[in-house]
Amino acid sequence: MCSRGKRWTPSKSTHSSSCVKLYLCSNPDDSVVERRALRDTVFPKLRAHCRHTLGLDVRVIDPFESSDPSCWPDENTRQQLIKECRESSAGPFLLALVGHQYGTASLPAQVEVSEYQLLLQEGQQAGVSTRELERVYQRDENTIPPSYCLRPAHRHTCCPQAEVKEEEMKAKEDELRKVFQTTVSLCVHGGLMTPERAQSYYRSALDADLRFALDDRPDNDIIRRCLVYVHKVINAKGETEKGQMDSQLQPQSEASTPDQRTPTDGQLFSELCDNFLPGLITSSQLLVYTSATECDRRHGYTRARRRGYAKSLCQQVYSDLVGLIDSVDVLESSEDSQLGDALSREQTEQEELCDIMSRFYDIVRPEEEKVRAYVEQSEQQCPLVVTGGPCTGKAVLVAHCAQQIKSWLPDCDPVVITYFCNLSINPSPKHLLSSLCYQIASRYHDKLSSEQNPSDLDDPSYITNLRDHKSNCSLDPHPEPTTGEPVSDHNQDHSTVPRPDPSGIIKPDICLSELKERLSSLLSLLPSNKQLLVLILDGLDHIENNFGPQIIESLPSPLPPNVKLILTASSKRTHVLQAITQQGSPPQCVSEGSEKEYVCVPLGLENRKQCVKMLASLLDSSGRRVTSGQQALVNQALNSCCLTLYARLLHQHTSLWHSDSDVTESSLPDGVHSSVSALLDHLEQKHGSSLVARAVSYLTLSRTGLTEAELADLLCSDEGVLSEHLQQGESPSSNMRVRQVHVEILLLDLRRFLVKRTVAGSRVLFWVSRHFKLVVAKKYLGTREVRKEIHSAMADYFSGRWACGSAQPLKSGPNMDIPQMELYADQQPSSQLFAYSATEVARLNLRQVSELPHHLSQGSDKWEELEHLLMSFGFHQAVVRAGLLGDLVAMLEGEEWSSHSQFSRERALLASILNSCACLLQSSPLQLPTVMETSLFPYLEVFPALRGYVRDIRKERSKRGGGLGVALSPAPSSVPFVQHLKFDAKTKGVSVTEAAGTERGIVAEVMDDGTVWFWKGSGCDVVKLLLSCEQKELKFAGVKSSGQFMLLSTQCNKLFLWDVTGPEIFLQLQDPLKTEFVPESSQQTQIEGFVACQKKLFMWWKDESFVSVFDVSSETLTHFQCQSCVTCLVCSSNGFYMYCGQEESTVSIFDTITGSLLGTCSNSNHNAVTSMFLCEDKREMACVHRTGNVTLWDVTAKTKPPRLVKESFTGDTSNNILNTDYSDEIDTLLVCQSHQVTLWDTCDWELWDQFLAPQGRAFTQAVLSQDGHLFLALLDACPFVLVWRVSTGHCVLSLEANKRPRTLLKMPSDVICVAHDGCLTAWDSEMIEAAGIAPKMGCGVKEVVVERTGEWFYTTDGSDTVWRWRLETGLPHANILHDGPVEKLRLSPNDIHLVTLSAGEIYVWQTETGENILRMSGSRATDILITHNGNFGVSISERWLSRVWKLANGSIVCSIHPYLCDAQVSPENTFLIGLRCGDLLAASLWSGSISKRFSCVANSELVVAFHTISEHPDFVVVMAASGAVYTWKVAEETVCRHFQLPYMFHCQPQHFQMSSNGNYALLSTHNEAINLMDLSQARLCSFKAEGPVIKACLDKNGCYIAYISYPTTTEKSCVCSLHARPVLTVVRLTDGERIGSVCLSKNPSTLVVYKRQCVFVGFEDGSVGVYSILDLAINGEESFRCRDNLNGQLKQCPFDRTPSSWLPLATPNIAWP
Repeated sequence: MCSRGKRWTPSKSTHSSSCVKLYLCSNPDDSVVERRALRDTVFPKLRAHCRHTLGLDVRVIDPFESSDPSCWPDENTRQQLIKECRESSAGPFLLALVGHQYGTASLPAQVEVSEYQLLLQEGQQAGVSTRELERVYQRDENTIPPSYCLRPAHRHTCCPQAEVKEEEMKAKEDELRKVFQTTVSLCVHGGLMTPERAQSYYRSALDADLRFALDDRPDNDIIRRCLVYVHKVINAKGETEKGQMDSQLQPQSEASTPDQRTPTDGQLFSELCDNFLPGLITSSQLLVYTSATECDRRHGYTRARRRGYAKSLCQQVYSDLVGLIDSVDVLESSEDSQLGDALSREQTEQEELCDIMSRFYDIVRPEEEKVRAYVEQSEQQCPLVVTGGPCTGKAVLVAHCAQQIKSWLPDCDPVVITYFCNLSINPSPKHLLSSLCYQIASRYHDKLSSEQNPSDLDDPSYITNLRDHKSNCSLDPHPEPTTGEPVSDHNQDHSTVPRPDPSGIIKPDICLSELKERLSSLLSLLPSNKQLLVLILDGLDHIENNFGPQIIESLPSPLPPNVKLILTASSKRTHVLQAITQQGSPPQCVSEGSEKEYVCVPLGLENRKQCVKMLASLLDSSGRRVTSGQQALVNQALNSCCLTLYARLLHQHTSLWHSDSDVTESSLPDGVHSSVSALLDHLEQKHGSSLVARAVSYLTLSRTGLTEAELADLLCSDEGVLSEHLQQGESPSSNMRVRQVHVEILLLDLRRFLVKRTVAGSRVLFWVSRHFKLVVAKKYLGTREVRKEIHSAMADYFSGRWACGSAQPLKSGPNMDIPQMELYADQQPSSQLFAYSATEVARLNLRQVSELPHHLSQGSDKWEELEHLLMSFGFHQAVVRAGLLGDLVAMLEGEEWSSHSQFSRERALLASILNSCACLLQSSPLQLPTVMETSLFPYLEVFPALRGYVRDIRKERSKRGGGLGVALSPAPSSVPFVQHLKFDAKTKGVSVTEAAGTERGIVAEVMDDGTVWFWKGSGCDVVKLLLSCEQKELKFAGVKSSGQFMLLSTQCNKLFLWDVTGPEIFLQLQDPLKTEFVPESSQQTQIEGFVACQKKLFMWWKDESFVSVFDVSSETLTHFQCQSCVTCLVCSSNGFYMYCGQEESTVSIFDTITGSLLGTCSNSNHNAVTSMFLCEDKREMACVHRTGNVTLWDVTAKTKPPRLVKESFTGDTSNNILNTDYSDEIDTLLVCQSHQVTLWDTCDWELWDQFLAPQGRAFTQAVLSQDGHLFLALLDACPFVLVWRVSTGHCVLSLEANKRPRTLLKMPSDVICVAHDGCLTAWDSEMIEAAGIAPKMGCGVKEVVVERTGEWFYTTDGSDTVWRWRLETGLPHANILHDGPVEKLRLSPNDIHLVTLSAGEIYVWQTETGENILRMSGSRATDILITHNGNFGVSISERWLSRVWKLANGSIVCSIHPYLCDAQVSPENTFLIGLRCGDLLAASLWSGSISKRFSCVANSELVVAFHTISEHPDFVVVMAASGAVYTWKVAEETVCRHFQLPYMFHCQPQHFQMSSNGNYALLSTHNEAINLMDLSQARLCSFKAEGPVIKACLDKNGCYIAYISYPTTTEKSCVCSLHARPVLTVVRLTDGERIGSVCLSKNPSTLVVYKRQCVFVGFEDGSVGVYSILDLAINGEESFRCRDNLNGQLKQCPFDRTPSSWLPLATPNIAWP
């Protein structure tokens, strides 16, 4: 029976906890079976339910879980546990089990002196022996009020004295309990004590706990937060048991006369169950469930009956707890803190931190007035810096001041923003500045909104107006300059104030310089004299990696008007102060009035008297004090260290003192660190060394803190802690755990130094001071191995390694009481999933997202797991949905993980895609699956490791039960970069003069300011090279590369060589001809190039006729003199021979060993040789001259001059060569000139092809792709890198470089674009190749037809070729050729014949063989149809006869004279139905005569559209111009008018479509609305699309409609292309549910919905995309094509898989008259 009060409607929970913490209240002697059953079956199941449905943890605190009573907490501790559960539980906090036994009373822990003496007096007068009572209680004057306290030997503790036997202890406790109850009864009888007060001595633990939890509590603490189960047992004691008890009690009956006044257990139990609990049912709606069990009189309450009750209790408790937890609305409030913008979440967290820190302001500091004076001074434009030593309370002071600033400025509405930098989850400068920008914009946006009329906030135009002002606020990194005089603050009109919108997107790749501009813009535009901005930054000096100075440099100096900046800095950390002073003169104290760059407020020690007063207050709050002698020691300690934190630690130590404690000067530790260490030592003695050491270690090494449940789970599964429990005599078992109550009591002892804060929606514990971390690290985490062990344990926990019943192996050591062996224990830790639901409203596991990557990176041998995590789609989805896209990109690009990574390029690609789609994903994070699938699909063969990523996307889609996937990706129009590097802000305005790259992938750039920058490959940043000579920094002029060497030239004519395969050592080259004798003031000499071969460098200079050869091994230099200026050079592979190309078309050949000139050769054209290529196998040398001509020489005879073999001319002598690119692997030479790119076949040195530059443009550089099927080119004034396909001559790709390109560098695996400003963009060569050779037709796809099986489909682009594709491979397998452009494409229903219309001729093809069986001329057809049985074709002609003919032989069956527009063949193959002059006619396919006419003469209706229904062959749906809807039964010529369409639903003939069953019809697409007609239910449907609909297609089965629209929600601040791209959307017709959408990469031209749940999209560039529909509501399986595509690998190059050609008949074999 459940007893309830009046019905109560649950309201939103006011508890911000992320944990349901239950206190299990029971009689320990009467609930062992029930509690064990709940622990084993209910609580794990309940925890799993809460984790998976609500994302909540569940903790159950059972104070009597241990079988050893000495480990049970006393009443005071239990009350603290109840209070903690009540305050921190996110739902119910009390679960009470009331059995049939009342329980025994506990000995009071302390008794006030007066009451204790009263009890002694009354007992002694009555002759009761009080000797034992006096022995176990001692007087303590340190309690408030003074009391007699139970000696420690008689307290419950987890570490009992070994020599005290349990039986003796229990007997003595029973004796003391009787003495108390007797003396109390005497006092009550004598009127010396009230009965109410006496009750505390009689009550059992169950009764006391229930009354503390429920008595005198507000209704909100009881209603639906407490569950009580009362179990009444009738005849619990059998007759045998009763007889035994009666015989035992009989001798004592005469001696118990005084106890007759003592209330019996039965009376107390009755009062509890019959009065107290029912009263709460009525007054506070307490939930009390009462059940009764009647037992057999002989046997009583047997074990079997108890087990049966326990089983039913478990079922009831689980059901009730689930109902209570689900009814408390904890989900909504926590989801708000999870989903969406992480910066908004952090803003709330920082505000909470400020409130937390301000609570520690216990002593008023005089420095507060100095801060106030700074804030009130309007003319101050410099920052204020609060300095001080460690633990002086800088953070507490500024947090308190932040709370007071509004009261200091009553005439102003200031915006106060505090940011505790060292407590931020992400302390990087980029994140901190992004967060500040967001918070400033958000706070001013909120204030502006609050000033408006609240009704305006609901006006869409108001929101639009807010966004219209974005260009004027600081969210634009480059705000438009303003002109004129600045507006005075006093005259400023709020209507002209820029209105910030905090929703501005901050892309992950934004650089610090852009953020600095954004912040400066915000600080300049938003604050006013009425809305002052006070910015408080704490902990900059304690940020990791010394980011503090970098952040300070990003702040404007001097400060803009109406902006106050308050910083804190430790006086021992001077780097932050130095960063401030670098901007101006040294600081001045605030008391001085001179002009200064920043105001310094030094923070000293506290006043000792104030600390003493604070300590006394803390002791008083805990019911303690110290004696005068002890106070002297406290004063002495505070004299040596007068800090508030030290005073708090002293409170912890002195609260343990008794009045008779023997304390000396050494009893109190000196300083904060010693006090913390002493506190930990005390906790180790109380709780066990392993438990304490591990608990504080886990808290210290966690990234963001730990929730109580996480800490408990970690301790419960910690090997060392479990071993310690086994050492205490517990037998090992598979479900052994550290008890929750032990962890909870430890947290109670640490509660004054552990603060709860909100991080990502969870309440986590963190140290109140960083010095606790320092002490813990020194005390417990001294070695790297220990830290790695802790990190690994946390990584295992957050990865869920031991969750879901996975048993953890535990090693039992030789120091344990059990033999050394391996145990497997299931500690039931929380399950760890990235999201706890597969729906779109999934609950994210942000704790795992925050902690797991950190611990994997720091743990032992976790790099492989870390890489798996970083490439996991589930992890990406959780991070993006949590608003942490920038953090994800940073992790993927992390340089520190590159050395351990096997998939660095895959990670770089993922980061690039996420970065490029940041705008879309930050505003629509649920688009991640489709964005990643469409972006990765074309490159799965290049990166097979990413197939698992795409497979996970599809698994996730299957879990959701619906979505739109990619079955065939269209040919990409661009390629995502794998690396994009921006330069530091200091290089702004500087451009590149020269760039070079080595075969190892290292790139060097020389800037026009003389600096040189290096990039060492993927995962690395751009670094600046600093070289000095004679204490002067060198300025560089150029850089060249060859092989593994880089050669740097300086502006002072010095040369430096770097071997990139070795250490970073630069060797200076001394060339006496070019360096030593050239004065520095003379004109700089420019090195033209060098060739590295066999550790020798062959160098030549501009306009010089000699070559210098430097031997790297011996560091010797030799010179070779040529006839004229050297322009190029090549040497043999062994380095023995050198060929020098020169002006005047001359080539000199040298023997580098002897130094002799072997011969020369020259050409008659006298053009300079710009490039030479040596083919040693053929003993040939090719020379490319300045105008592009090529000469081939035979160099077989070394002692004779080379012999001219061949000379080829391009015919153009006006344009010089810009560059050449030679590939000996594919025997191709590319020659780039401004007007053309020429390709040479180097096998026979024949001109292969020429590619002209686009009209009005000129090439500046061109290079071959890796396999030579493409070439990449730069054009003048073009921001893209363009890619041409060699085989077709079409430009197939445009690579976006973000900045204006200057140079292309070919690296072993990348193509790198160097921009004019030095930015580097790298693309993977194989990705370029894969995208460039992806199949696409020459023009836009006009038509797509699909075979019934879906295996093959056909496309036409209006040219003379039709492509036959196979969906499984995604490639065209046949080209169907015609003698003219193809106009129409039709496939017979049985897929046997393909009929095409080309240039007025009809072609009939057999699809199985590819044979053109019929070619018919003279048809003059404009359209062709095929009957549903596949036997006949119909050629439609507008001006001539339409004919019906046989597909098999082309013979004409009949001719139809009138032209029927939009003709369709009736389903039974009888009529050709079409429109003519507004009438609907049906012509017989056998005779050609018009035999039927749609007639509605009465209304003179004009037919605008119609459609046959294949599943209802007799009927045709007819749409009239007036909006009337008819059905026409053709055979009987009967008409039925169904209804009249409203005007907005009028049919658009060009869009009218119907499903084959006749249920649905697509009427029109008007702007953003799609109008449908549901004939099955005679209703009209209209739904709004995301933007203007450009194409729509109805599924023939009547299940879906697919449409393509352009989104209209593009933000004005958005510059990404994704927001402007068309979107394909599929909607289920039965309920209007959107199945999924895909952002298309290009403009579509054709849309077809195939009946087997596939959508075909043809694009304007000639490519085709196929998208698979998964919808469990219609079909439980996804298209098999989507899965198979991931398994097949294309082994061959696509150019080696040339499609077969279906050739047409040479001439028509049938000619129609």
